[in-house]
Amino acid sequence: MASQSKGPIRKILFHTRFREHAFQALQTLLQLQSVGLEEVILTHIVPTEDVSYVPYGGYLKEQADRFVAEARIRFEDWISQLAGTEIRFSIRIDIGQPNARILAIAQEENVDWIITGRKKRTLLEMVYVGSHLLDILRRSDRPVLMHKFMVECEDTCEPRFRVNDRIFARPLIATDWSEPCLHAREELLRFAGLIEAVHVVTILDEKQTEGRNGQILGQIQAEQQVSLDGWREWFEAHGLKAEGHLSAGKPVYEILRLARDYDATLIVLGRTGKDWFEQYWLGGVSHRVAEKSEIPVLIVP
Repeated sequence: MASQSKGPIRKILFHTRFREHAFQALQTLLQLQSVGLEEVILTHIVPTEDVSYVPYGGYLKEQADRFVAEARIRFEDWISQLAGTEIRFSIRIDIGQPNARILAIAQEENVDWIITGRKKRTLLEMVYVGSHLLDILRRSDRPVLMHKFMVECEDTCEPRFRVNDRIFARPLIATDWSEPCLHAREELLRFAGLIEAVHVVTILDEKQTEGRNGQILGQIQAEQQVSLDGWREWFEAHGLKAEGHLSAGKPVYEILRLARDYDATLIVLGRTGKDWFEQYWLGGVSHRVAEKSEIPVLIVP
């Protein structure tokens, strides 16, 4: 398949709630300058519920003005700390429903990517896969990078805290050969100059293996290996070192396991095509990986 690359990533929207390590996360993204990044839209949305009181539908103007002023002071400090770069920084601060405003600003500014962060989830929030994040992922018409600068690993990750500071070096792309996965593959070319190696993985899930005898499973495995080899050759034709990996089991678990095993720095996924209800409440594979992963995840529509 011929390359349909969109060209460099020139403008990104960086949304923040000023949580811990937000500035460090922004700094890691400045690596994109070497492959074309020119402008960052620093974005903060004050949720409507933080400046309104429900009984009378009132609006706390003084509090809203204070929140906006505080956000501007923080952004201006960030910009002063990054004065040595050639990247332009713009500030967008708004009051409203965060997801809707983030997506609207992304459209208005015509950004290439939306960057958002993640807080630590409680068990209940893990069950629902983070409805705010899912809403952005489901509705965005452009790639969304869920950045995680520092995470506390939940089980096998060593050391206990992981710092994700070179996120573009070793991307792992999971594929089921669908159209969204082809879009995700093309997206990697936009930051190819930062990539050391690409890991391509595909997972045989239970639907593909259940009730199949050894001969049929061998045929399926051979077919998948041919497709993996084709993707590896495609990346190599574009100047990127690539390795293919075939696994079997539950896709979310296997993608996360392979990312750890091969020391991936970023997981890249095409957005799954489940219906709205199932995607919102249960999450597709891409959304569940984004929620559980210890490294940043880029989801491409």
